[in-house]
Amino acid sequence: MTMSTIERLQNSDEAAIRAKLHKKVLESEESICEKLSHDMKNSDRVKTLLSIANHKDPGENPYEKFCGIHWTLALLADLEYPAGDSDIKPFVDIVLDYWLDEKRIKERIVPKETPKYKSYPGVPIIDGRARRCASQQGNALYSAVKLGFIDYRCERLAKLLIRWQWPDGGWNCDRKTAATNSSFMESLIPMHGLYLYGVASGDKQAVNHSYKTAEIFLKRNLFMRKGTDEIIKPEFVKLHYPNYWHYDILFALKVFADMDLLSDPRCKTALDQLESKRLPDGGFPAEGKYYKHVDEPKNGGSLANWGGTSKKKMNEFVSVDALYVLKKAGRV
Repeated sequence: MTMSTIERLQNSDEAAIRAKLHKKVLESEESICEKLSHDMKNSDRVKTLLSIANHKDPGENPYEKFCGIHWTLALLADLEYPAGDSDIKPFVDIVLDYWLDEKRIKERIVPKETPKYKSYPGVPIIDGRARRCASQQGNALYSAVKLGFIDYRCERLAKLLIRWQWPDGGWNCDRKTAATNSSFMESLIPMHGLYLYGVASGDKQAVNHSYKTAEIFLKRNLFMRKGTDEIIKPEFVKLHYPNYWHYDILFALKVFADMDLLSDPRCKTALDQLESKRLPDGGFPAEGKYYKHVDEPKNGGSLANWGGTSKKKMNEFVSVDALYVLKKAGRV
């Protein structure tokens, strides 16, 4: 990391980048971080994200990709939006209540696999395992905790996630009986949510169960098939922002950094992979993206532009996250 990289991020037009840099990388004084966080709250980017939520009917689907309130809150949480801000409390309530709705958490014993979700709404229990897209409840828990709104609903989400955890420590929504391993994409986010909730609330059980989940990733060096050097999916070693519910090594390393697990030697290969992607100017690129920049809300679209992709150009959102990870790993 060169000073020019830090200076470029410090002078970014994006208030969110400046706020995240000072809090996560430079670890600046609290007064500085609070001011930058306030600037970020009033930035065009945050106003764009919240403009969608403000015009949504409470009865609309908050999970609409990627314009729904569910995604807005997760993004604000990741951008270090000010915790406890009363302006977003109504949105947190909508998301928590949505994912705790009885029809989404009701468990049903299903005697055999079913490929259609509509056939068995709620949480089908197939071959003794809950088939749940736990990234959904996991993201709701993560967002509520990071944004400073912990209540009885967060405790309930945590208990449900623990109840639905598979024997290997993660989660999976695959309804095939042949599926015996947890999904990386369905396990990373709830692991993060459980950990943050456990630390913030003092719930040791939640923390312990998050550590159990971590072993799924560590046994595979965060991106390799167990016991081999084979990459599970090529997309896992590309850098993206935002990830939404998708998985890549940077997203995983960010979570492991928050959980203070980067010192585990099984993180080394992923850290090496990340460092290998550093550009000559010291920044990091976005090698792929999961959104389409749109002018009007639509499924899979984002009103906010997150810098696009380029093999040669630094993406500020990816770069500030990468620098945070490398600093936490003692590589900066």
